Amino acid sequence: MTDLLQQHCRPITGAPLGGAELTALLARVPQWQVVDGALQRTLRFADFHRTMAFVNAVASIAHREDHHPDLHVGYGHCTVRLSTHSVGGLTLNDFICAAHIDALPMTHGATP
Repeated sequence: MTDLLQQHCRPITGAPLGGAELTALLARVPQWQVVDGALQRTLRFADFHRTMAFVNAVASIAHREDHHPDLHVGYGHCTVRLSTHSVGGLTLNDFICAAHIDALPMTHGATP
């Protein structure tokens, strides 16, 4: 499969991912986990300014890919949740966006 960073989201219909395909994609974004049917990651930052810079960078990815996460933002942290509402679960689009988020420079400055 082509590297996730080289792919872009596309309209998807049908059933959500499951089984071996889901497991294989999850291994490619190891800092993410499946929580209540969504792909989720919480990132921590030194302050609110850095958190909001990250949120704005995620918004840019979401706009470009036309795939929009749920964000929970607080002082020094942001939880990103990705799922594909049109199929009621996870699709390749969620993993593509997760990989693009992981590639953000601000992500590398986040604390575990």
